[in-house]
Amino acid sequence: MEKNYTLSLLPAEDKFSLITEKEINLCEVLASCHHPKAGAVVLFSGEVRNHSFSQTVSYLFYEAYVSLAEKMIREITKAAEQKFKLHKAVCIHRIGKLEVGESAVVVVTVSSHRKEAYEANKYIIDRVKHEAPIWKEEHFEDGSIIWGDNCGCGKH
Repeated sequence: MEKNYTLSLLPAEDKFSLITEKEINLCEVLASCHHPKAGAVVLFSGEVRNHSFSQTVSYLFYEAYVSLAEKMIREITKAAEQKFKLHKAVCIHRIGKLEVGESAVVVVTVSSHRKEAYEANKYIIDRVKHEAPIWKEEHFEDGSIIWGDNCGCGKH
């Protein structure tokens, strides 16, 4: 797999990269998502856990085809905004080496009502995990490595 770490910014009205090597500041992302019409703001943070496949995880390493992943994330969040009548949707995914406890992906959905915000958040993360060209490499304490299972379909 070709490593592509050229990062691009969201349109000028937003301040975050969709794909980033930098730590995701959850408070900053959440603070940027408030909207005067919103009755619900839902934040999902997918974090690096210390175990997987009955093994101890040392760290994860994510790679992405950045330009295509960003394009797909934009399309997915725009689709969610329309489908669920959101005021805003944001999805940010980390690449590079992530330690246990760090946030790998964040999705924030903003709507007038909680039902739509929750449903849209799940819709976005499920589609990004299944469709975006982002690959996960799990590194274990015993030195073994497993690629894939981004969809979370495996038994952990």
